[in-house]
Amino acid sequence: MRDYIRDAVGLRISEFDLFVGMDVDKHRIAVTVNDRDSSIKSLCIPYDAGNLLSFIRNEYPSRRVLFVYEAGPTGFGLHDAITRAGYPCVVASPGNIPSAPNDRVKTNRLDSRKLATSLAGNGLKCVHVPSEPIRQLRSLVHLRYTYMQDIRAYKCRIKAYLLKEGMAFPPCPKGGHWSRSVIAALRNMDCDPVSGVVIHSMLDHLEHLKKQLSLAEVALKSFVSGDEELSRCVGYLMSCPGIGWRIACYTLARLGDWKHLGRSYEAGAFFGLVPCENSTGDRTDRGRITKGGDPRLRSMLIQGAWAAIRKDSELKAFYERICENHPKRLAARVAIVAVARELAERMCSVLKQQRRYDLRIAA
Repeated sequence: MRDYIRDAVGLRISEFDLFVGMDVDKHRIAVTVNDRDSSIKSLCIPYDAGNLLSFIRNEYPSRRVLFVYEAGPTGFGLHDAITRAGYPCVVASPGNIPSAPNDRVKTNRLDSRKLATSLAGNGLKCVHVPSEPIRQLRSLVHLRYTYMQDIRAYKCRIKAYLLKEGMAFPPCPKGGHWSRSVIAALRNMDCDPVSGVVIHSMLDHLEHLKKQLSLAEVALKSFVSGDEELSRCVGYLMSCPGIGWRIACYTLARLGDWKHLGRSYEAGAFFGLVPCENSTGDRTDRGRITKGGDPRLRSMLIQGAWAAIRKDSELKAFYERICENHPKRLAARVAIVAVARELAERMCSVLKQQRRYDLRIAA
């Protein structure tokens, strides 16, 4: 087994004497101290990094200590406090923590012991902790996406209410379901007073959500343009065909610091665009895509792939070649996912190489 902790650059298991596993919730931290052979001590303390660090300093003043906890809703505040105090800390990926199939008992204490034992045996896959600008970028892109979801949901609620009351949606051209004229027609519909109050209230809330979405987009653009490195990286991503500033910002927020990117061909697996595989011996069995990673970003990349094949001749030829090798009923769907995977790899390449994409114009 490799001595280096997987995905945690620069840390070697052999350099440490003690391994502290922590299971964190919003009120408490369950702590287990492991010395590589067995658990030395287990305790539960309030969620306060100061108490945790005081305990380690008092109990193990001359020991080399490595901390670990599972990534979760508490964020990276505990990691920041521990590293500022001079101790190394890694954050484990929840989906890659080893677990026995017959393990049916789960408590905070047992979870902290599992983390400490797995870390001592170098059995954890850790995540790169994003820098502060990347965390703020993630917050803004998630805020924007939340408003988009709320707007979509509220439009469905309005249509559902009209259907329930037996009222027809105003006539509109293709693609103009929520234009100003349609919203004005909805406000002026001939209906009973109660239905009028409900419709006007829902339309007012829809307009409020649209304003909040606009404010979130302005804040996102302002934040990116105010950070030189983020602005440069977004520009490189936008040079790829089919990638606008929204997809570029979301991709950068999920990928994090470009200096930590691995090999470009691994991007497909990160976005969940590679096929599942269950092969053995001479038999090769591949199925649908894994759908790992962020489903929203994967959907964005597939949308961008449709625009990319209209602009890039290489991607267009790649799409057509994939279509020819699959049945007609599946060809377009399989081919566009393959294009999205290829596009993801090229986006990672331009970030790693810090250069713009060389576009081949489609005929």
